[in-house]
Amino acid sequence: MNDLEQPTSRRSFLHVASMAGAGLWAGQAGCRTGSDPGGSPPSRPFDCVVVGGTPGGIAAAVTAARMGRSVALVEENAHLGGMSASGLGKSDIENRAAIRGFFAEFVERVHRHYLEKYGPDSENVRLCREGYYYEPSVAEATFDRMVEEQPSISLLKSHRLQSTITREGTACGVVVQDRGTGVQKRLPARLVIDATYEGDAYASAGARYRLGRESRQEFGEPHAGVVYFDYRKREFLPGSTGKGDRRLPAYTYRLCLTTDPGNAHPLSEPPSDYDRSPYLGYFEDLKEGRLAGPKSFKPGRGYYPSHFNTLVRALSVSEIPNRKTDVNMNPRPLGFPFAEENQGYVEGDWEVRREIRTRIRRLTLGLLWFLQQDTEAPPAHRRIARRYHLPQDEFTDNGHFPFQLYIREARRLVGLHTLTELDVSRNQARPEAGSFEDAVAVGEFPVDSFPVRKRQPGDTAVLEGYLYMLENTRPYQIPYRIMIPESVDGLIVPVAASTSHVAYSSIRTEPTWMALGQAAGVAAHLALEQDIQPRQVPVGRLQEILRRQGQVLDLESS
Repeated sequence: MNDLEQPTSRRSFLHVASMAGAGLWAGQAGCRTGSDPGGSPPSRPFDCVVVGGTPGGIAAAVTAARMGRSVALVEENAHLGGMSASGLGKSDIENRAAIRGFFAEFVERVHRHYLEKYGPDSENVRLCREGYYYEPSVAEATFDRMVEEQPSISLLKSHRLQSTITREGTACGVVVQDRGTGVQKRLPARLVIDATYEGDAYASAGARYRLGRESRQEFGEPHAGVVYFDYRKREFLPGSTGKGDRRLPAYTYRLCLTTDPGNAHPLSEPPSDYDRSPYLGYFEDLKEGRLAGPKSFKPGRGYYPSHFNTLVRALSVSEIPNRKTDVNMNPRPLGFPFAEENQGYVEGDWEVRREIRTRIRRLTLGLLWFLQQDTEAPPAHRRIARRYHLPQDEFTDNGHFPFQLYIREARRLVGLHTLTELDVSRNQARPEAGSFEDAVAVGEFPVDSFPVRKRQPGDTAVLEGYLYMLENTRPYQIPYRIMIPESVDGLIVPVAASTSHVAYSSIRTEPTWMALGQAAGVAAHLALEQDIQPRQVPVGRLQEILRRQGQVLDLESS
């Protein structure tokens, strides 16, 4: 069983910044309004601060603002939109009826963009699939407009969290730093919504969290802990001990590549410190047939028959508008090189995180160079790979490379309730599982977790930790309680919420997080309106408003 992280054990998390913030704002200073740490003028309290300009954070901020609340929205990057604006160009959703509300509005706005710009009979409209598929720049522009329409949102891009301000166990604002000027700013607020992928704000506030994988015994989850699971035969393989550990699914970048020569930004040289050895395992995958296509597949799932049985199957490629593609790293070959590269990221300081992001970026660009240029690769495979290039018109301030690392799982809150595999999977022993009286959203994506370890001696079918259980997952309700810390007040957590590792691999999609972000925004409004803590919000009233906003709460509706 993995340890629950205590506040005293998290000093490695942003340790320099957190210590500075604590020295300035703890004790008698508490949460009172005063001069900001950089010499900036006093700041009036916001109704709430949303940390993280992810899709979930945007949904929370916009929803709260539409209900009349003043909101500070803080994002570390120079861009809003998280993964949806950083290469993940298709919406991870199996059942469109299960998630509506804010997410449906986002999809409809994307669809309208392509309709108005290209016409209803255009190829781009077909490829946008009614707005569920999109270019990163279109997603970002859509999110930007949704935020800009709300004058009560104060947007702080390129601002990094330094610490969460607390008083007597209650979060009441944050200290952030402008990444350009270095100036620190104090943002007092009545509530804090942590919408970061990493759970940084609640960790800084002292809330407990899980990191890694529970043991099979902790919640009785069949697929917990150390696991080798044959996703084709749906059976456990030798080596599946179920033992808990602190390993995390691999982080990667989600690329946007173009097939338009007029828009291409080809790699002219490999990344610095290029080494071909991390990719050599793909040659054995090719020889052993592990780069073949699936027996059956749905359109848009990242499968091109022309890629089957080629090295290009190291990638999963899906068409999106304007001759661009959403490109995922295929986790099924045993040569997959990204596992374990994220070690130390979550609890590392900002410099450690930057170094890890840089390493994974170089590993990603190195893979693209390897597929296009390695002389040992069959010429036909290289010709296919050379059709795909970084696009000139995307990520123009970042070398045409995505700005957001794909953080599939980091901290997970210890909340009032923990969602587990038994709630998100078909379970004849517990037919009531996945049904909650305090439901605020419906989840529907399959359990899907990337490998946690590189190839081990004896691995012949899958890498350790890889889970994909399409047939096992059913629509399930998501309870409000997973967003509320067990003890710290003043906090709502719609992204790095309270689940087991296995369950998190199902809720960890942007559509689901937008639904939870919308619920967080409404809950914040109700807490402020009634002058109560988020844990005291009347669930019936919360559900009433969410339904009125188009949110799906009931399983029969999905």
